Amino acid sequence: MGTIDILAETRQIESDIIQWRRALHQIPELGLELPQTVGFVTHILDKLEVTYDDSYVNGNAIVATIVGTKNAPSERVLAIRADMDGLPIKEETGLAFSSINDNMHACGHDGHTAVLLGVAKLLQAHRDQFSGTVKLLFQPGEESPGGAQPMIDEGVMENPTVTRVIGAHQGAISPESTGTFNLKSGPLMAAPDIFSIEITGQGYHGAYPESSHDPIAALGQLITAIQTIKSRNIPAIEPAVISITRVQGGTNHNIIPERVFVEGTVRTLNETVRQRIKDRLKQICLGIGATMDLDCNLTYTDMYPALINDNQVTEDVYHSLAELFSETHLNRLEKPLMGGEDMACFLQQAPGTYFFIHNPGIIDGKFHGHHHPKFDIDESKLHLAVAAFIKITFDYLN
Repeated sequence: MGTIDILAETRQIESDIIQWRRALHQIPELGLELPQTVGFVTHILDKLEVTYDDSYVNGNAIVATIVGTKNAPSERVLAIRADMDGLPIKEETGLAFSSINDNMHACGHDGHTAVLLGVAKLLQAHRDQFSGTVKLLFQPGEESPGGAQPMIDEGVMENPTVTRVIGAHQGAISPESTGTFNLKSGPLMAAPDIFSIEITGQGYHGAYPESSHDPIAALGQLITAIQTIKSRNIPAIEPAVISITRVQGGTNHNIIPERVFVEGTVRTLNETVRQRIKDRLKQICLGIGATMDLDCNLTYTDMYPALINDNQVTEDVYHSLAELFSETHLNRLEKPLMGGEDMACFLQQAPGTYFFIHNPGIIDGKFHGHHHPKFDIDESKLHLAVAAFIKITFDYLN
């Protein structure tokens, strides 16, 4: 199949892709419990006569397999991933196909899933155009608590072993995005860890603070100390973000509370920096607890790893897309983002790349951003995403 044929064939199924996206948009589900979404996807795969296994993650993840018949069998196995979950957001787009429940596809995962179904349709119809195997990974729980690692733990990257993995995110992710397809080698997205700290002292009347072990006074020192980690413990050239996002405690103006709570996020692109911040948080909590004569207990949760794109795979994908699309469709990103994505887990298992599809949807005259009640995507570029994945697949497996 030549370049013009790929684009022509994706245009022919454009209405299917949009219809699938709109149907999925109406039934967003959360986390690792996606029964309606899985039912919809498997129904389409059945109609396409694509073989799949929907037993992963307690029946909430699907791995579809398509084996090429061109030439001799190949040991190359390409995995293409799409996340399927939504967010607990009440939709305010006013679209005719708005969510019919209290959740929302406010991050484009409905588009991701519809595109992967489009890829399944064309690959199944043109198995004679490639050798090797394609695994289509329909994943739950990207927003929370993370569905990639459970799928990996259950063996989705094995039997046959995945030799390359790719994926893409829709919307308007990067401020550097200019073309339809935005690629970057190396670090692309951060490890998005969570920390919480509970300070427990001794409450007392606000008029007699000498009889308390004041957790609020300790909290003030804690916040100041945490803000010095990036500026005094991490090299200036290393990207890192430490944000305190929630402080809770106290009940009245004249009562020193017994306990206060603080929560935040750590974003890093380097595993050494990630560990250094974690260690400093522990040291600061221990030091403030000892100094202020109270308990300062840290809970640190490692979330997704940093998303690191393989240099060679990224170059291969860029050149594949350059053969299919004009230069105006392509852009090389210079800077990583500090948002997180559990596609990173798949990229730790096999060389691959993750790129951004720039297709912001306009509601009330503007794009409202991911995780916003008025988020939308430009459906006119969905068939281009399918074409991109088909071209990448044929180039790698041939």
